Amino acid sequence: MSEAPNGKTRILAADSHPLAREAMARLAAGLGPVVEVLEADSVAAAQACLAQPDEVHLVVLDTDLPDASGLDGLERLLRARPGVPILVLAAQDDPETARAALDAGARGFISKRSPTPVLTEALRLVLVGGTYVPPQALRANPPPRGASALAASLPPGATSLRSLGLTPRQTDVLALLVQGKPNKLICRTLNLAEGTVKTHTAAIYRALGVMNRTQAVYAVNRLGIALPSADDVCRRAGEDASTASRVFRLLGRPAALQPA
Repeated sequence: MSEAPNGKTRILAADSHPLAREAMARLAAGLGPVVEVLEADSVAAAQACLAQPDEVHLVVLDTDLPDASGLDGLERLLRARPGVPILVLAAQDDPETARAALDAGARGFISKRSPTPVLTEALRLVLVGGTYVPPQALRANPPPRGASALAASLPPGATSLRSLGLTPRQTDVLALLVQGKPNKLICRTLNLAEGTVKTHTAAIYRALGVMNRTQAVYAVNRLGIALPSADDVCRRAGEDASTASRVFRLLGRPAALQPA
């Protein structure tokens, strides 16, 4: 679980109902003694919390806030703090709403009617860098928005990264994509130019037979593909950067963003 320098993991519960925020605080307390829950009753209040010096590690966002409509609140918070993961908590649990939230950049979507253990595991997953995809978003009928035949388009026999023909670097990009990382953060993590990341992303989409990030998450889950963890990706990127730096020094050239 991600922690701040002082050992606290901060979760922001953005919900217009005090009882719902209190329930989230009790639920989050079960994650460990170092969890601190902040509360906000509107998008504006959530933005104010995110603007504070203390880091927020996860936002649990209700879609029914007084100063937002639908996924407007999600989009506003993502624009304000794109690096903070957001788990959408909604009264609706239809596939379209779930996929729309994931498409908009949420790191997960969960219904308020979900059992407590499911809510807890969703929180744990997003806190460690994963993306919680609800079962309704994985139903083959209908498939995710924009992919009318996604289930049928998945490469036959594709059950591993090797069978998809992805390179190690493309595997790292896919792992970060599934974790909801924006392109700029992927560039910094892997020490790659933005154009290179876009090229790798296009190759990943072709290999999976998808059109966007949400569909990529759907495909990875459906295929049961195991991806490297965020820590593994960062460690490998650091080792690659160190090797590249040594090579550049030997060649008498300045270090630069890796081309691939």
